[in-house]
Formats: sequence, structure tokens, C-alpha cells
Amino acid sequence: MNTEQLADRLVLWLKEKVLAAESKGVVIGLSGGIDSSVVAVLCQRAFPRNTLGVMMPCHSQPEDKSHAQALARQFSIPTTEVVLDDIFSALLKALPGYEVDTAFTNLAQANLKARLRMLTLYYIANQLKYMVAGSGNRSELSVGYFTKYGDGGVDILPLGNLVKSQVKELAGCLGIPQSIIDKPPSAGLWKGQTDEAELGLSYDELDRYLLTDEVSGGVRKKIESMMAASAHKRSLPPIADL
Repeated sequence: MNTEQLADRLVLWLKEKVLAAESKGVVIGLSGGIDSSVVAVLCQRAFPRNTLGVMMPCHSQPEDKSHAQALARQFSIPTTEVVLDDIFSALLKALPGYEVDTAFTNLAQANLKARLRMLTLYYIANQLKYMVAGSGNRSELSVGYFTKYGDGGVDILPLGNLVKSQVKELAGCLGIPQSIIDKPPSAGLWKGQTDEAELGLSYDELDRYLLTDEVSGGVRKKIESMMAASAHKRSLPPIADL
């Protein structure tokens, strides 16, 4: 299957899933990154009149918004913006703080941003009778690089069986702006944050493991440890067997 055929197949899959759920369309968070851009364009092809891109800046980098806007203009994707800065700051003030490792606090705050965005998307989707499309890809899902009940809280995952390199190929085929394709992958959680630095390995290494299993012992051990630790994020909550 070539990349154009893959795009057509994903568009058909989106139509089938949304209509089977008796929904009218799709809502997608537009982050300005490659994954959400690809999903947004696929959704627009599937539902030209019933796709909505939502920009949700939360102390975000201005470049992310400009990239999201450029994509929406190029593909005529309707958008709305919900600024979460003040809500996030107010919630942080209301929540209890604990004297623990700074890294844990940073992670908790980053996850809070993702969960506020999930709430926003579902509030909009419920009103429109739309489904929420997520942008997680196979590489990230496999090692749990997503926020549980945050960006992982979605209805459908069109890219869930594609590794990062395949998403990049698909982006080129769809005509995603090169500035989006070329920028370092980032969740935009804080200034200078990149996915690969946070993961502690490159997407090339992760993709190679998933597609060919040909990686060094150290990389294999790290990936499999991450997979095991994040297994709970890919499953429904366990129910006690009594």
C-alpha cells in the first residue's frame, strides 16, 4: 500500500467509525505539531463540513499557534480557540502542593494541561455530537508517551498503527507545511521541551525497534521497560476478580 492509498484508507476508516457511532463529525485539538496536523487534514477529507480544529494555548509557545493557524488556512479547516492560561493558573493555586522531587511536580503540571485540553474537547464535542479524534501514533502509544485521561482520552486514534516515520511520510503526501514537518517533535509543555529529550531516545530508535526489532541491547531494555511501566495506560482499569 502506497502513502496515497494509506491516506484514502484512513479517511474511509474515519467515516466508518464516526457514522457507526451515530456522530455527525469530528473535533481535533490543533497543536501545530505534525501528528495533529495529519489527523486534522484526514478528518477534513472525511467530513469537509463537520470537522472542527480547536486551538487550546496554555502558556504555550507562539510558534505553535501560528503553525496551527497556517495549517487551518491552507486546508480550510474551521477552528475555534479556547485560551486555558488563566484556568490552568487558577487551578494550580487551588490544588495542594507537596514538597517532592521537582521533576514530579513538572510532570503533574504538564499532565494537568493535557487534561484541561481533554475536558475542553469533550465539552465542544458533546454539544456538536462530534467524536474526539486523537493524534497519538504507534511509537508514542507503545511506550506510554501520552497523558492518561489527557491526550490519551479520545474516541478514535487514526494514527495508532503508524510509527513516527510513517506519519512523517503521510504528512508529506498530504501537503502539510514543511515548517511543521521539519520542526523537532514537541508536546509544547514548556519552553524548549522536545519529545526525544523527554523520552531519552530517538524516534528512529523507537521506530526501528517496533518495525524490525533491530536495536542495541541498551535501547531494547529501555523501550521494553517503558512498555511494561505504561501497560496500565493502554488498558481499561482492572476490576478485582473476587
